Amino acid sequence: MILIVHQKASHVLEVIKDGKPLDIKFNSCVEAFWNLSEKFENEIIAWCDVALKSHIDLSTWDNVFHHDLIMASYGVNTMYLPQSIGYIDQLPFANILSELTYATWRMSSDVGGMKGEVILKFKDLFDSINNFEYLINSIAKIGQQNGLFCYSAPDLIKLGKRSSLEYTATKNELFSFVFQHYKSFRVVVLFWCIFKYDKEVPLFFFIASFFRSKFFKKRIDLSDIFINSKRIFTNSNTLDVIIPTIGRTQHLLQVLDDLKNQTLLPKRVIIIEQNQDPITQSELTEGLNREFPFEIIHKFIHQTGACNARNIALKEIKAEWVFFCDDDNRIDNDLLRRGLEEIRKYGVEVLNTAYIQTGESRIYEDVKQWGTFGAGNGIALTSAVKDINFSMVFEHSYGEDVDFGMQLRLIGNEIMYHPNLEIIHLKAPMGGFRTKPKLPWISEEYAPKPSPALLALALKYFSKQQLLGFKTVLFLKFYASQTIKNPLKYYNNMQKRWETSNRWANHLIKENE
Repeated sequence: MILIVHQKASHVLEVIKDGKPLDIKFNSCVEAFWNLSEKFENEIIAWCDVALKSHIDLSTWDNVFHHDLIMASYGVNTMYLPQSIGYIDQLPFANILSELTYATWRMSSDVGGMKGEVILKFKDLFDSINNFEYLINSIAKIGQQNGLFCYSAPDLIKLGKRSSLEYTATKNELFSFVFQHYKSFRVVVLFWCIFKYDKEVPLFFFIASFFRSKFFKKRIDLSDIFINSKRIFTNSNTLDVIIPTIGRTQHLLQVLDDLKNQTLLPKRVIIIEQNQDPITQSELTEGLNREFPFEIIHKFIHQTGACNARNIALKEIKAEWVFFCDDDNRIDNDLLRRGLEEIRKYGVEVLNTAYIQTGESRIYEDVKQWGTFGAGNGIALTSAVKDINFSMVFEHSYGEDVDFGMQLRLIGNEIMYHPNLEIIHLKAPMGGFRTKPKLPWISEEYAPKPSPALLALALKYFSKQQLLGFKTVLFLKFYASQTIKNPLKYYNNMQKRWETSNRWANHLIKENE
């Protein structure tokens, strides 16, 4: 490891290799970062503030950098971008919610590092940046979109409870960063939110940002970086499958046939069949009355809802791994085997496959950190999911899989998307005896906007700035698709609808958690 010891992310005080100072001088951290990466491309190029040098815990660094496509830092005293980045970015990566290892592109100059050969992949794109904090955040932001795994990693340093963070980016740097790394519309949103909620008028920085070059959606090819994680969760390949189902007998039997043909057979398939009519009989009895190369656990219940069904299934898991599957999937015969191979290769706890409908093309082509969780196409380490549930806040609505993914992140787990593992989602017509649930807010004078379930998700996991940014964008985008064209009347109407949603969202959270 090569360690750049700096003072306030500007002056390089010394460079240390294997515990010994190198006789080498640099004018800036940026110069040191690029030059050392070229000279020591097979080493971790690390950085730390001089005040934290004695607290670095090198014994844990191999666990943090367990494969070569990892960038990690930890903000002890400082972070670069302020919480106002949440005004324009509501993804979980923009809000560091856990003191465990947490996926984020927001980097700190306090302590961190990444592999030299990976750093060099970004040199052509970012060679003009002369601010070290701006540079490492740019690398992480663009890198994460292209397959770089970025983390806040408290294990990089031995320290007690950290102090409150100082955010070091200027308003000029904030606006420049947003323009360069996001759609230009987001700069307008940022300006409006700072004006409205922070009571500032950063007009000069807003205008100046439009004269910057764009990094947004730039491609960085990391495909030639060899990946072989040092992390070992378990050597076992035992795997259980959970499938909630309602009235899709033929589709479910097709899923079982696909599972029967897997090169890595599951040990048990746990089927939770639902029908709310208390006098009905199972539709699956005959179809399941044949031989399978795995054990079938079939439960027939008279309560509908995917959250409840999956929670029942989770209690039945005995294997080391669990495959979350829908009842209308088509699955290649080597998906489970390859899925576990890729999980081990990257050292992650949870993997989501590509999930497309017939005739669709994939949107994302890179292995990457994933901002949600797919409850119909996911493979997870059982120990990662054993203490969490699908929240009943979202029953008969949507958002339960996103919420489940957030619960996974908060306890230190990683969720990876893999485009080359693909499940076809047939989107079969709904079967069985289903009735549309009667929503308790149906009689409200002002219909809730957004849905209370969606706002409940935001209330649980968004920062204050993310919530306000979400509200701002919702109000702006919905204006074009509704009938009230008087802006003032529209705003007043939407404010009342938001308040209705907020009241019911808090009710859902209180009643179900």
